Amino acid sequence: MSSIAAASQPPIVVIGSLNADLVQRVSRLPRPGETITGSELVIVPGGKGANQAYAAARLGGDVHMIGQVGEDAFGPALIHHLAAAGVDTSGIQNCSTATGTAVILVLPNGENVIIIAPGANGKLSPDLATDRLAVIERGSIVLLQLEIPLETIEVCLATARERGAITILDPAPAQVLSPTLLAMVDYLTPNQTEAAFLLKAEREASSPQEAEDAARKLLLQGPSNVILKLGELGVVIADTAACAHVPGFSVKAVDSTAAGDTFNGALAFALSHNTPLLEAARFANAAAAISVTRHGAQSSIPDLSEVRSLLAGSHNPS
Repeated sequence: MSSIAAASQPPIVVIGSLNADLVQRVSRLPRPGETITGSELVIVPGGKGANQAYAAARLGGDVHMIGQVGEDAFGPALIHHLAAAGVDTSGIQNCSTATGTAVILVLPNGENVIIIAPGANGKLSPDLATDRLAVIERGSIVLLQLEIPLETIEVCLATARERGAITILDPAPAQVLSPTLLAMVDYLTPNQTEAAFLLKAEREASSPQEAEDAARKLLLQGPSNVILKLGELGVVIADTAACAHVPGFSVKAVDSTAAGDTFNGALAFALSHNTPLLEAARFANAAAAISVTRHGAQSSIPDLSEVRSLLAGSHNPS
């Protein structure tokens, strides 16, 4: 990707969750009261915040993670995994609450369902977060999700705005967001389900054309830009001037876990190099496409050479 060539870059500050993901592959979802047999349980690093930090670091970003883990076996393992990818983990601290977990059931087509126990993530208060925000500077990319308290997200967005940083909010898991909060967001990145929730729509956008309409309506809620993620169809980007569809990549999906997180981490990385938004979105689409061809969350995330190869048309991920 031609725009990503700068020798130096502003920091990418990810404020969010760290989870231990408990993953099982299943042939189908159980009915109420039913027990089914799945694959062997696999425990891997996850959490939307940690996934996005890992993705940006794998691509070569200067990434700083702010979050909470518990004083249990999961916490040190999650921190070590991020640090091994090059993430500055000095903003991650311990608390007496158990580390967050996510139970993930993966279906044969790669789709998944997820149940989260917030644990330590829910203890990242505004005061605790504020004490660790010194790393945010003018031009920083500040990336947040909704697996930590909303009041903490609001404080972090306000601090980022005051310091001239660029803010990205992944509104997942979906919940009600105030106009005040959304007005502090430069890039809002919902998927179809989250967009429908925010709009109180009866159905999700199922085509780029429907997504453009949804994105325009989301702009009215306050964010400067909306990037609506459509899975294999790519994304729709909207600002007050125009809408554009950036197509996805055709790959054989086996597990969609962390695909959206990979997109966001890659988007932050591209924007940290002043990459034009449409090009940054295509770069992020490529990273997400590679991730769905592999199992797991952070284990599925590609490095920069793999993304460049797919963009150049010479890589067939498997």
